[in-house]
Amino acid sequence: MAVGTDIMTHSDVILRPDPSRTVIRPFELRDPDGFDDRPESRPERIAARVMGLDEDRLRTELARVMGHLRSRHRNADETVLRRWQEVKEAAGCAGVDHYRQLLIGAYFSEEYAFESAALFNPSIVLDDTRTDVPNGGVAFFLSLRGIGEGHLSSVTFRRGQWDKVNGFSVSPASQIAVTPHIDRDDDDSDGTVRVHCDIDDDISEAILFPVTDSQARGIEDLRLCRFVEDDGSIRHYGTYTAFSGSAARSELLDADNFRSMTLRTMTGSAAASKGMALFPRRIGGRYAMLTRQDSENLRLAYSDTLTHWDEGPVILGPEYFWEFVQIGNCGSPIEIDEGWLVLTHGVGSVRNYCIGAALLDKDDPSHVIGRMKLPLVHPSPKERDGYVPNVVYSCGGMVHDRTLLLPYGVADNFATFAHVALDDLLSTLE
Repeated sequence: MAVGTDIMTHSDVILRPDPSRTVIRPFELRDPDGFDDRPESRPERIAARVMGLDEDRLRTELARVMGHLRSRHRNADETVLRRWQEVKEAAGCAGVDHYRQLLIGAYFSEEYAFESAALFNPSIVLDDTRTDVPNGGVAFFLSLRGIGEGHLSSVTFRRGQWDKVNGFSVSPASQIAVTPHIDRDDDDSDGTVRVHCDIDDDISEAILFPVTDSQARGIEDLRLCRFVEDDGSIRHYGTYTAFSGSAARSELLDADNFRSMTLRTMTGSAAASKGMALFPRRIGGRYAMLTRQDSENLRLAYSDTLTHWDEGPVILGPEYFWEFVQIGNCGSPIEIDEGWLVLTHGVGSVRNYCIGAALLDKDDPSHVIGRMKLPLVHPSPKERDGYVPNVVYSCGGMVHDRTLLLPYGVADNFATFAHVALDDLLSTLE
């Protein structure tokens, strides 16, 4: 492949951030350090002010606040009352009437525009619930990383499809994003959290925002994986980066569907870093994972459990100019006839991020059959400007009918798509 040659067919579909999409989430209020020795806490003082309102003022303010929330959110009353349940003890307002419960819950809630600043780093997996795709095409589930106020990352979802005649299309996002129910067991010491989204059939209504201390500053770069068990049953897993504000580590998403999801912490030396990607089936009876503990090389790890991962050997390191700084994965390996197709990312000069590919042996993924000498996708003049310039990045593609379907983020700003014949891609490997 000559320098500058682009073997990809690029889509005109672009998914951009939408500041009008909001979710109701907790608004945490406490006294700052040095002012936390007062007789009443800040939550108690706020609740007392609400309880002191006369009935006319209470009803007027409640109608204004809840009228706004009801126009933009499904089950707004239920969400706000759930928030009151969470704060009633700390705020000293356990015995108030229904109307004050609603208003106090509203004071401890906020609307958050979860994709107001960026919508990028997508991942796709097969959606086999759809049978109406024309022209021998395929339907897929799509995850995206959204960034809102304070550079806080969340995960949102879409449905889409591709066929050879029409290319890519993605269903429009609902203007409603449903605040999830969060279930925590008091005796749960492993950090497991269950998330339930009361959505209709529209997956775009589901939103995952940070709910644990390890995720306090973001749930980043979900790598979806359609995992096939030995008995043929299907599970949707995903590895993501949990960022606490001071540390980034890998955690696991387990989704029977995208209405109920379980978030699990992972243990072991490999899980203490980010950038993990699960193989879509067991190899030799064990789970397999691509990892990157040293922020430079791509490693291969095996485990008997999905939640404990120790360090494995290096299988790919920086070799070509566009990956001299580091190499990593762009999602879960894809099984094809020839082996495991691994989409990679490489960081080169001026912190340019490019996407490449490598092929691993199907029975022994530590054996590299070939890799791209030049990148598959690189920042182009029309796609390099944004929140973080000179970056193209994906969290996972898929293969259909010997065609690689690749969603990717541009400049940590927006997402787009491309496809390439698998045989054309494989012919570039060396």
